[in-house]
Formats: sequence, C-alpha cells, structure tokens
Amino acid sequence: MKQLWFSVYLAAGSLFMPTIASAETTPMQLLQEMGSATQSLNYELSYINVNKQGIDSLRYRHAILDKKTLAQLLRMDGPRTEIIQRGNEISYFEPGFDSFTLSGEHIVDALPSAVFPDFEKLSKHYNYIALGRARVADRPCQVIRIVARDSTRYSYIIWMDEATKLPMRIDLLDRDGETLEQFRVISFAVGEPIQDILQGVLKLSMPPLLALPAKNKVDFTWTPRWLPEGVTEVSRSRRTLPNMDAPTESRLYSDGLFSFSVNINPAGKDVPSEQSLRQGRRTVQTEARNNVEITVVGELPPSTAKRIADSVVLESAK
Repeated sequence: MKQLWFSVYLAAGSLFMPTIASAETTPMQLLQEMGSATQSLNYELSYINVNKQGIDSLRYRHAILDKKTLAQLLRMDGPRTEIIQRGNEISYFEPGFDSFTLSGEHIVDALPSAVFPDFEKLSKHYNYIALGRARVADRPCQVIRIVARDSTRYSYIIWMDEATKLPMRIDLLDRDGETLEQFRVISFAVGEPIQDILQGVLKLSMPPLLALPAKNKVDFTWTPRWLPEGVTEVSRSRRTLPNMDAPTESRLYSDGLFSFSVNINPAGKDVPSEQSLRQGRRTVQTEARNNVEITVVGELPPSTAKRIADSVVLESAK
C-alpha cells in the first residue's frame, strides 16, 4: 500500500502538463540560467525530498555578501542537523558526532546534483528536451528533461521558476520512467532579507578545517574496458578497510552528472559469483572472478553497472 501511495504521489502533477509552448530560449540556456541563479541569488527554499525510504523536510538558505557565499541547510524534523557554508569552508553539525569543516564550493546535499553541472559540456552526451510549462509551489515553471543519448543512465525532469530560474521540482527517473527520487519546493523567498538572516553566520565559531591526507599516485593492473559515453576517471586510491587484510583498489568515475566507483579486492571464502542490489539511485553490482571481487557502486541502472563489471580486465586474465 505504501509503495502504491508513493507512486501515485510522485505522479501527481505530471499528468496535467500543459501543451508545449514555443520558447525563445533554448533548453540548454535555461539550464545554464538555473545553475547561475542558484549560485548568485539571495533565496530561501523550503522543500521535501521524497524516495522509497521516506520523506525528508529541509530548508536551504543562500546569500552572497561581500562576494562571499553564505548558506545554511537545516533538517526540519527530528534532531537538529545543520550544515553551514562560509566562503569555501563548509561546517557540519550533527548530534552524537564531532563537528568538522571541509573545503568546498557548495553544500553537496543542499540541492540535487542536476543543478550544478557544466550543461554545455554535458550536451555532447545528453539531450535537453523542452516539455512545456507547468505550475509548482504556485509558480509558473518551464519544464525540461535531461536524458543520456546512449540510454545507459538515469534521466531528470526539472521544473524551474520562470521569473527567478530557481529549481522548483526535480524528479530522478529510471529507464522505465519510474520516479526514484523527487525534490519538491513547498515555499520560497528571494531578496535581500535572506542576507540579513545569514549575516549571523559570520559571527559563529566554526570547527577547525580538516586536513585531508595527501593523495599518493597509485598504479593498478586492472581497468574497465567499457564505460558509458562521456565518463572519465576522477580519482583513484588504494586503502585498507576495517576487518580486511588486503587493500582495496578504487577508481572513481563521473560524467559531470552521475558518478560511480569500481572497486577491486581479494575475494573471500563463499563469496557469491554475482550479486546485484539497487536502493533508490544507487546500485551495487558485485562479481567474483579469478579470486578477485569486483564491485561497481554508484548512480547507475543495474544493467549498466553489470556491463561495467563484466568489462573489467584483470592482469591475471590478460
């Protein structure tokens, strides 16, 4: 019953899409304007994140003061969980854990990843399709779909406010059109008063900046022979995980919109020859081969994750 309610809830609003209207601005230009608006305007968004695990209620505030970004992400229900940004320093506060600060350009969990990519670069591998106009949070919106040209990844539908270009709703869809996650604004405000609210952030005492360990250059004797179009390696690492004697080797990949990792470690006893699990946007595909366990983890459809795992070539198999 809960799953049925979830499907009906996510579909609501999509069934009443008005007739597609001609637009002077291209879909890619609209997406670029959305990315610029989220990083340059003073605004507050109260929104919900919906997935099959439940509903989260959050509030995000963003302002530019003296050319410095100030932002706050607050979980509205349950124990107070807060993330605060001052310039390029982002501080995390959560009950039961030590507070800490990391370097970054924006709060990663504040808005969906579909807001921040380089849309012009992505256009080589994704199509941007105008779906017309609709209404969200009592605001007229332009609706655009982002879909991979090779059909190996998930897709997005974005509703953006016509006046401010801020995102009002973003749906993440699987290849069958089922909604995996939904970001949906309930209310929002734009203007200088947000600056006044966030000025108090400048007076707060923040936890110290964590020094991340230096990255060592590592060479691997394995590689995936197939990757979706536009995907490149972002980083690689070799580390020993708890309760494991041998190190795990990992490569992180991204196309600018979705990311995943390929991990290699010695196979333990009684490891299944193949296993697949999908939870929301994240897929875990594992297979054992030549006494090695290959695991693909990330924002991929199960069939794509399996194809990547199958393509991994090990030194012993060359």
